[in-house]
Amino acid sequence: MSAITTFDSTVESLLDLLESIQERRTQLPDFQRGWVWDDERIRNLLISVSLSYPIGAVMMLQTGNPDVRFASRPVEGMDESQRVEPERLILDGQQRLTALFQSLKLKAPVVTRDKRGKEIKRFYYIDIDKILDPSVDREETIVSVPEDRIIRGPGGKIALDCSDLDKECEAGMLPVNLLLDPAGLLAWQTRYFSDPTKIAERSLKWQKLMTDVFPRFQQYQVPVIMLRKPTPKEAVCQVFENVNTGGVSLTVFELLTATFAAEDFKLRDDWTDREAKLKKSGEIYNKVLSDISSTDFLQAVALLATYNRRKAGGGEWRSAASGATSCS
Repeated sequence: MSAITTFDSTVESLLDLLESIQERRTQLPDFQRGWVWDDERIRNLLISVSLSYPIGAVMMLQTGNPDVRFASRPVEGMDESQRVEPERLILDGQQRLTALFQSLKLKAPVVTRDKRGKEIKRFYYIDIDKILDPSVDREETIVSVPEDRIIRGPGGKIALDCSDLDKECEAGMLPVNLLLDPAGLLAWQTRYFSDPTKIAERSLKWQKLMTDVFPRFQQYQVPVIMLRKPTPKEAVCQVFENVNTGGVSLTVFELLTATFAAEDFKLRDDWTDREAKLKKSGEIYNKVLSDISSTDFLQAVALLATYNRRKAGGGEWRSAASGATSCS
């Protein structure tokens, strides 16, 4: 008797993955939380790819099952106004794929956070001299620069200026968002070779980049676990809960949002409306409930529902809170 499986495991090139996101063939289920990675984690992820180190598998769900219809949205950085029916949804790996998509495929700065949680905008560069020097710690080879592409030191003194193409070439700082863009990379290379006094030296460096660095990004392979189309919604929700218990943990509210999404109910939108009503000035309960969190509200509803079941008597009355994160 053959084993029954609900998923396939394969590998896919990073380039193909990011292009499928750009073409909206790969999207997020709408219940997924927003992108939350900070600048340091993005930089470390790029360093891992530059070393051909594994960054972990991603898990996706094939769409098209009429019994499992999740609302979807594009990965952050894409225009959400253009609606396209996706071929698959990202269940696990959103943070990694979004970080790589924004830093490697988009020409706009990546909107991220610093160590204190403050929103910042960053571009990422390869320091050519350092990445070609085996004695240099790889941590120093990927550089994060502000939106204006200028790093300033004490007293506002300019430590690094990448504000235009000529200054990038002069500093030997190659934008990582050109690594998967052949036309853009060629244009940058042409300018990099334009100084006749440095063409011999830079040609040697470029040959090393083409041999030792570019292929690591352009040929990078990502393990992909694909939940097949027939997978029932209960299984999808359970898998989503299981794979999101590590890393940046999801709250009970976020897990329940995934569960109700399978029933075409947008819990997050419903909570937004209710929260606005709870905070509405002039209401009698405003002072008591104005600061209640989404999870606290759900727990209160679960306890009230349990109490009413017990009071009514008869039938199964197990605590609604005890099954709050399950899909049963």
